[in-house]
Amino acid sequence: MSRAILLPSRRLFLGSLALGASAFMVPGVFAEELTRTPRQTEGPFYPDRLPLDTDNDLLIINDSITPAVGTITHLTGRVCDLKGNPVRNAVVEIWQCDNSGAYLHSGTSNRDKRDKNFQGFGRFLTSSKGEYYFRTIKPVPYPGRTPHIHVKVKKGGKELLTTQLYIKGEPQNQRDGIFRSVRDPKAQAALLAEFVPLKGSRIGELQAQFNIVLGLTPADA
Repeated sequence: MSRAILLPSRRLFLGSLALGASAFMVPGVFAEELTRTPRQTEGPFYPDRLPLDTDNDLLIINDSITPAVGTITHLTGRVCDLKGNPVRNAVVEIWQCDNSGAYLHSGTSNRDKRDKNFQGFGRFLTSSKGEYYFRTIKPVPYPGRTPHIHVKVKKGGKELLTTQLYIKGEPQNQRDGIFRSVRDPKAQAALLAEFVPLKGSRIGELQAQFNIVLGLTPADA
């Protein structure tokens, strides 16, 4: 697995953002189970050839000095079981189209316009508290789809969940067939994340938090 390392500043960022979700992840706080994150289709654009760089910073490829185009977004969250216990040492993968709507895939319809500086795919190994972190861009729409980020969770060689993350309040969500395939309002809400301005950022960065609840027992986690 390639680099999944947080720089000290990013550790601080992840720690500060996690405070707001601390109750979400404290085992035993809830008498009932949490809402399981719904499964969603993987779609046709999981990279058919992984990039050489598969770390958690999708804006910079290897040692390039040219960043990807798009609104910088710090995506964080925690992976837990139905009781709120953290899932440690799980691999979280994300992939998404670039700011022009092109995927890191040979079948993407506009590959000639693909941003060569956008990694398009990344991995992160969850911490002892189940935390993960990515630096990426705010997802954009393309014909037929509302903005979204694909998410996959693996552990011990097993795929535990494949889903998609959507922007809370995005008008196109209710016209998206894949999002609308989840009928239960609570389950739909579990697929949404708020993309809000990052406090103190002078370049318009955003932050988003997406917690992932797996259908595991404490022993599995």
